[in-house]
Amino acid sequence: MRKTALASVAVMALAPALAACTENAATDTGADGASERVLSVASDAGACELSATSAPAGTLSFEVTNTGPDVTEFYLLDEDGLRIIGEVENIGPNLAKTLTVSAAEGTYTTACKPGMVGEGIRAAFTVTASDEEVTVSASDQELIEQAEANYRAYVQDQSAQLLERTAEFVALYQAGDSDDEARALYPVARTHWERIETVAESFGDLDPRMDAREADVDVAAGERWTGWHLIEKDLWPAEAGKYRSLTPEERIAYGDDLLANTEVLDKRIRATGEDALEYPIDTIANGSIGLLEEVAGGKITGEEEAWSHTDLWDFQANVDGARVAYEGVEALLETKDPELATELTARFDDLQSLLDQHRDGEGFLLYTALSKDEVRALAAAVDALAEPLSQLTASVTA
Repeated sequence: MRKTALASVAVMALAPALAACTENAATDTGADGASERVLSVASDAGACELSATSAPAGTLSFEVTNTGPDVTEFYLLDEDGLRIIGEVENIGPNLAKTLTVSAAEGTYTTACKPGMVGEGIRAAFTVTASDEEVTVSASDQELIEQAEANYRAYVQDQSAQLLERTAEFVALYQAGDSDDEARALYPVARTHWERIETVAESFGDLDPRMDAREADVDVAAGERWTGWHLIEKDLWPAEAGKYRSLTPEERIAYGDDLLANTEVLDKRIRATGEDALEYPIDTIANGSIGLLEEVAGGKITGEEEAWSHTDLWDFQANVDGARVAYEGVEALLETKDPELATELTARFDDLQSLLDQHRDGEGFLLYTALSKDEVRALAAAVDALAEPLSQLTASVTA
């Protein structure tokens, strides 16, 4: 097996015409003068149309426009259709986002997912050989290698803590007489998941089993709901309306399933040799962007934790992971675009200061305690960070 490269995601909420003019645009041109490495994608309710079904190896940009009535997503998957190479989520009708990835020669799968449920509309995509040469100075290479080593250590540490905390949480949940303790540990354990969420999501088979929200599951298509949020609903039944609590036997089954999948995730993250995960510099930078997208796509709206309302714990954890990823490449960015580095540090600080206002002891206020003005202020701070952060990958790979 070849090594698995994690998802490289650059999200920019720009109109297609503007996106084609960003620094991500490649210099190679086809017969019609258009870049071979910049592809347009039109997603609607029944189609996922790409401007080409192949491209040369290197940095590829997929300019995704939602022409349908429902929110959509776009994925570049490995040949097996499971491992996520890159994704853009939460693309509303008549909106566009750009996915930028570094893709090696090989066979891939593209997928649009209108409505953000099911397997989506899939097709084969080929990345052909390229003679593009990338030169990196010795000093930059040293910074890159250090960033990759540091990020690998961070992900492995968070995965180990996730496994330990999940085991504690599952034991409390399965005991049946420790629900208060399980509820208290729930957001704490999930912190370690949320800090490395983009890494976990790169394993397309694990993320739906572990972190799918009830609304994301297509029961009609035979999908089965399991994982954190099913257990969340069972622990907060008063918030779930008309609801049948799980039996002790069901608690044991769902708890064992969550723990088993967490063990698989940790094993994959700790794999060595040919199965070891790679963390190239664009992946680290794009991981920062992707984690902030997770905040904008679910935490800021209160949709993630529909029953526990512990969204601000998740919010903080996503910001933690995004900042760690950014700071991992910050030294390299300072050599290429010091003004962007200064702005990003300031924007991260501004967002953290605002988030700190909602702390409650060692945790946070429940999402339901926030006023509409407080939610709007948090959303504005996220937007203020998202715009310069969208430039990160292009800057560190320039």
